[in-house]
Amino acid sequence: MTTTRSVLARTVRGAGWVIAWRLGVRVLGLISTLILVRLLVPSDFGLLALAASFAQTVDGMMTLGTEEAVIRQPSPDRNVYDTAWTLNVIRGLTVTVIVLLSAVPVANFFGDQRLLSVMMVIALPPLFDGLSNIGTVDFRRDMQFQKEFAIMVVPKLFGIVATLTAAFVHPSYTALLYGIVTNQSLRSVMSYVMHPFRPRFSLRAWRGLIGYSIWTWLLTLAILLRNRSDTLLLGHLTNSTSVGIYAVGAEVASLPTSELVEPLCRASFAGFAAANREGVSVTETFLRLMSSAVLVILPAGLGLALVAAPLVRLAFGPGWDAAVPVLRVLGLAGIMTVFGQVSLHLMSAQSLLGRLTAVALAGAVLRIALLLLLIPPFGVAGAAWAAAIAICADQGATLVMALRHLKIRIGAFVNHIVRPLFASVAMAGGVLAISRLWPVPDNDVVWPLIVEVATGATVYTSALLLAWLLAGRPDGPEADAVRAIRRNVARA
Repeated sequence: MTTTRSVLARTVRGAGWVIAWRLGVRVLGLISTLILVRLLVPSDFGLLALAASFAQTVDGMMTLGTEEAVIRQPSPDRNVYDTAWTLNVIRGLTVTVIVLLSAVPVANFFGDQRLLSVMMVIALPPLFDGLSNIGTVDFRRDMQFQKEFAIMVVPKLFGIVATLTAAFVHPSYTALLYGIVTNQSLRSVMSYVMHPFRPRFSLRAWRGLIGYSIWTWLLTLAILLRNRSDTLLLGHLTNSTSVGIYAVGAEVASLPTSELVEPLCRASFAGFAAANREGVSVTETFLRLMSSAVLVILPAGLGLALVAAPLVRLAFGPGWDAAVPVLRVLGLAGIMTVFGQVSLHLMSAQSLLGRLTAVALAGAVLRIALLLLLIPPFGVAGAAWAAAIAICADQGATLVMALRHLKIRIGAFVNHIVRPLFASVAMAGGVLAISRLWPVPDNDVVWPLIVEVATGATVYTSALLLAWLLAGRPDGPEADAVRAIRRNVARA
């Protein structure tokens, strides 16, 4: 039990650091976006989204999961690190070459020759990423995520400065490219500054990495096919303006996922892998992480959907109203990602990649079919509904698979998340009631938005505390929060 508690504590601390640097990066990026949407037009964002989607899809098709393979090994030697780095360099160079060779066909496919120059620049970041120091994987392996904080935040800051400077000098899509290249190149440089390991070219340990890497490649390919299909099909069936509106709405809707779920999963994979290496049960860690994540992500996703209209009007100004239904629909569907992503990383850490690949492929087929069905008649809104239905289906299936693997009954799982569910329903009722009493005018969205957010936060916190007290104050994320508040008050 002591060992299990130790793994859980290290995982939670690691998740806190990852969330901290992700929030830091996101705050910087959000400030940049709020400025850029007033300097650029939706087609600029759409153009970059098309090129980035293609490049990231190719990059994902070549991803081998070498870092995860190193984390899973009980005691990797230098040959393992050198081989993993060599494979990363080969992958990065291959992706760069493929993207460069695809520039002309992609520009012709989407009917926009500006994509030619964009693709030439977008091809560089995968190479920089492949050249990054493999030694930094120790930060994840040893759960020293505070060191990743600097590697992620500092380059992002310089990238934003480069983007905004270029946008003010020459407002066009090229400003976005300056930031991407600056961010990724500095991140590669900092990986060598932050870790003393110096990799060498070698493939001596390829046999120990290739089995896991092949399954990781197949899983990543299926996930990318699923996640990138909406942008690619929307761009092919409509235009870059629709893609830009959808991309911005989807980005805001994914904030709880990208800034809370993904950091949690990054730490949880290391925690689950550590539990396997130390021979302890992961069931308690899984349930505790899940309940802690739901405590925050459920009200965040629901809250974004509830305040979508005033938020879009305030943040992006006129011309972006079509992003409101995208934010609403995907904000609600995104709640399911906390269940699916934590489950995915649990099963991935335990090498159950075949099952995950099957679910991801089924989800990709479902999403593509729905997109082809709903985009022609409904456009951007149809793409949002298609993605939302597919997200709920495949994330739910992944959760069920994990519960069966750990032999956790549905009732026991629901018992761990019932209080946040109750509080979130109460929050939704409070926000809807206040929105009816205070309709959002077209010329003033600030105060209604503040009132709705304050109402939601107050009702959720009060309902959650009441439910916890009525349940007899059980040990869990609520108790952790109360203890943290008491510690901070005592220090103050």
